[in-house]
Amino acid sequence: MAFGVKRQGAVLCPGCGKLVGVNDRECLSCGRRNPGLFGLAGILRFDTESVLKVLLAANIGLFLVALVLSVGAIEMRGFLGFLSPDGRILYRLGAAGAIPVFGVGKWSAVLSAGWLHGGLLHILFNMYWLWNLFPAVGEMFGTSRALVIYQVAAVTGFALSSFMGASGIAIPFLGGAPGITVGASASLCGLIGALLYFGRRTSSDFARQVWRYVIFIAIFGALVPGIDNAAHLGGFLGGYFVASRFGVYSPERGKHGLWALVLLAASAFAILASAVGVSPIA
Repeated sequence: MAFGVKRQGAVLCPGCGKLVGVNDRECLSCGRRNPGLFGLAGILRFDTESVLKVLLAANIGLFLVALVLSVGAIEMRGFLGFLSPDGRILYRLGAAGAIPVFGVGKWSAVLSAGWLHGGLLHILFNMYWLWNLFPAVGEMFGTSRALVIYQVAAVTGFALSSFMGASGIAIPFLGGAPGITVGASASLCGLIGALLYFGRRTSSDFARQVWRYVIFIAIFGALVPGIDNAAHLGGFLGGYFVASRFGVYSPERGKHGLWALVLLAASAFAILASAVGVSPIA
């Protein structure tokens, strides 16, 4: 991401994508007022490599923070549960699920839960797929829109998981999280949903390749205990929907960068507010 205030020269208008002067009062092409965003347009420029590094650093960093705060209570529950932070710490940092979202009313957890992980294998697996999927979605939709898809998918994924966990609706493999749930996999499934939309609009061969990912995730979730399939489904549907709203052939706009920054700020605030807030769970 390139940050900084630009006082002179030209930038792309957030409304129509045409070049405008930084200090122009109005875009001559679309009529948007202050298209140079008062010189702050540089903040909305994203490049995929930098954003990917930020996402990796944030996820890994928060996992390490959770482990440090869990000293003395780190769990070693077999292969899948090896090096797991204490569930109470994950709750305090913003885990989602029926208890925090519906039991306590911590709705911001749907923003924060996607940045937390429940074990070493959990985060290694998710970061591997983030490394592979995010650049592909960034190339097809633009980096800022890929970042929006990534974050909205977390919200839809954990909202569905929390609802299913609280509702008690009995659907095989889609029970949701009656307690707490965390992980970037809802966001990753959103990226896959975006890829599927792109493939359906552009290439049947590419769409078939993406469907293989979808089938693999579905089988994996059905066979491996403890997988939050409701979060996966919610994230996939959210990513597909947002990608369909962006479209395949429409250009990326400055407003998409603004949306991405707003969502990042909201996620950071949700984690901080949860961490410093008073929890009803001892």
